[in-house]
Amino acid sequence: MFQKKKDAPAPLALEPLAAAPVSAPQAQAAAPAPPPRPKPASLIAQGLTIRGDVSGDGELHLDCVVQGDIKVGKLVLGPNGRVEGSIAAQAVEIHGKVIGAVAARQVRLYGTAKVEGDIAHEQLAMESGADFQGRSVKFTRPAPQPAPAPAPAPVQAATPATYAPAVG
Repeated sequence: MFQKKKDAPAPLALEPLAAAPVSAPQAQAAAPAPPPRPKPASLIAQGLTIRGDVSGDGELHLDCVVQGDIKVGKLVLGPNGRVEGSIAAQAVEIHGKVIGAVAARQVRLYGTAKVEGDIAHEQLAMESGADFQGRSVKFTRPAPQPAPAPAPAPVQAATPATYAPAVG
C-alpha cells in the first residue's frame, strides 16, 4: 500500500548572500547601540535567614529575614519579610517588618508594614493600617549654590593732580 521511494533528495545548494564589503568603523557607526536593558530584580523568598550586610545597586525583593544592614538601589520588603538593621536605598516599599533606621528618597509603607525606627526621606507615603514607631525626618536636597561673583578689582585711589600755572 505505502511504499517508500528510494530516490535520493537533491543536494541543497546554499549560496552566501552577496553583500557589499563594509569596513569595520562604518559598520559600527551605522548600527546604533541598543538601549541598556534594565537589570532584573533579585528575589529572596520566604524561609531563608541572612546574617550579614546586603549591598548592591539593583532592585531587591525580600520575603525573608535579614539580620544586618541593607544598601541597594530599590528594596521591596514582602509581607513575610523582616529586616533587623538599617536600610539605605533610593526607593523602599515595605509590606513586612523593619527594626532599624530607613533612609531613602521615596518610602512607602503598605497596610501590613510595621516599622520600629526612624525614617529619613524626601517622600513618605503610608497606607491605612501601617504601624510606624519612630521619627519621620524629611531631608531635602541642598539648593544649588550660585557661583560666587568675581570680586571687583580694587579701585586705585587717584593721585590728586597738581595745578601749576604756566609762567611766561
